[in-house]
Amino acid sequence: MSRAQCTMSRILNAIVAVCPDMGIGNNGDLPWHPVRLNNEFKHFRKMTSTPSVEGKKNVVIMGRKTWCSIPEKNRPLNNRINIVLSRTCKEAPAGAHYLAPDFSSALSLLDTELAGQADQVWVIGGSSLYKELMESPGTRRLFVTQILKQFDCDTFLPEISSSKYRLLPGFPGVSPELQEENGIQYRYEVYESIQQ
Repeated sequence: MSRAQCTMSRILNAIVAVCPDMGIGNNGDLPWHPVRLNNEFKHFRKMTSTPSVEGKKNVVIMGRKTWCSIPEKNRPLNNRINIVLSRTCKEAPAGAHYLAPDFSSALSLLDTELAGQADQVWVIGGSSLYKELMESPGTRRLFVTQILKQFDCDTFLPEISSSKYRLLPGFPGVSPELQEENGIQYRYEVYESIQQ
């Protein structure tokens, strides 16, 4: 199997919380900041840090701004291999495990240096990285928390096209129930790419 095929066969995941207008951020923070959605954060942590293969670690891929938006005490995201994308940084930001200039370079790390240790791959932001993942070929899964309240947003998730993605009726480990925290209701949804 060639390296290209190896990357193609890997399921790539994205995880994101969105407002009704598809907003995902405001001023470098979550739109609902300073309100904390602790259970939603636990869901994020459980999904991104639980490998399916014992002895391996999941990989989180993020842009530099997303990395900087994580409180310093929480960087790197523990029990996960953290890859930060930046075209301008010459070396990985303090705490990050790897630096890659772009998404395809990050994916090729999975088949080279990280081949023996990487399990699931999670894209965790920002907007342009989500767009690149959503438009890339192969099987893609989008783990979306639909926040059922509108907040001010300046950063948005690209539209999830029904011709490219289908909403799954359920997914192991993802609650189908309506959630509520601090007066904010939300629900978890999982979309999977439709093979063309």
